[in-house]
Amino acid sequence: MKWLKFVLIPALLALNGCASMGMSAYPLAQLTEKYTDDTSKFLAVDDLIIHYRDEGTGPTLVLLHGVASSLHTWDDWVDRLVPYYRIIRIDLPGHGLTGSDPSTESYEIPYMIDKLEKFLNKLSIDDIYLAGNSLGGYVAWNYALHRPDRVKKMVLLDAAGFPQDMPFIMSFAALPVIGEMAGFMMPKFIVNMNVNAAFGDDDKVTDALQQRYFDLTMRQGNREALVSVFRTMKEQTKNPHLGDRVKEVKTPTLLMWGDQDEWVPLEVMKQFEQALPNSQSIVYEGVGHMPMEELPIQTSRDAHGFFTLGKTLSSPLVLAP
Repeated sequence: MKWLKFVLIPALLALNGCASMGMSAYPLAQLTEKYTDDTSKFLAVDDLIIHYRDEGTGPTLVLLHGVASSLHTWDDWVDRLVPYYRIIRIDLPGHGLTGSDPSTESYEIPYMIDKLEKFLNKLSIDDIYLAGNSLGGYVAWNYALHRPDRVKKMVLLDAAGFPQDMPFIMSFAALPVIGEMAGFMMPKFIVNMNVNAAFGDDDKVTDALQQRYFDLTMRQGNREALVSVFRTMKEQTKNPHLGDRVKEVKTPTLLMWGDQDEWVPLEVMKQFEQALPNSQSIVYEGVGHMPMEELPIQTSRDAHGFFTLGKTLSSPLVLAP
């Protein structure tokens, strides 16, 4: 199989050119200059330097992004919710400006929970509201299970948590040989395909959005870390016991889902509904995998209503059984 990369790489280079093939790591200083602002901070947790933003005052709301994403996915939510909360959002290990962890080759859930726990402890944060999308949602409900005393309420947006088919691009990148290739070469058109597939409305996908996802994928170590995450997810999504402990989560939970999600389908949301004893749900018509980016005004309003009033302000989309 080693011959494959010697055939594919020249062909892809001929089609796309070196600049867009994602074969070189971007300097961290360059990415930091472009993707930080006055609210950006860095905190050492073990061998990892976590990039996060800390904005506003009030009850603490912690936001966790999805796979192959970054804390910037919450920009529009923060704009609307910062008058009411202290909002802390982080680049998860292996993502964004946080980058890969030199002390691990695996980013399984116990590792993610441990890093989130130590991060919050270092900031001396006690009670939190918690919201997570996709992989971040998987981390969120597992963290709520781990620390029910700390998480007051939780929003899961198109969260992983039950067996399902992996998105094709991620499944493909997790394959032997292909994964090793992706560790040193991740073409921009592949990143763009991922971003486009995550949105229900292609018109919401801008050039700047695609560029941000590509740039942060090019941070040193992120490509290798993403392959590790993809492989872990591929293994876990085939595990028939993946969601066995969801029913143990007692935290009041709001499920937000896009009805056009091709990555984590509505069937997964229905399983969460059945398993979570204290939950409510809302489905957004025409929206894909990341409702907070695609429909920020309505989703942030619904999250705020749930946190403060215990109910959403939108009318739920009625689904067929």
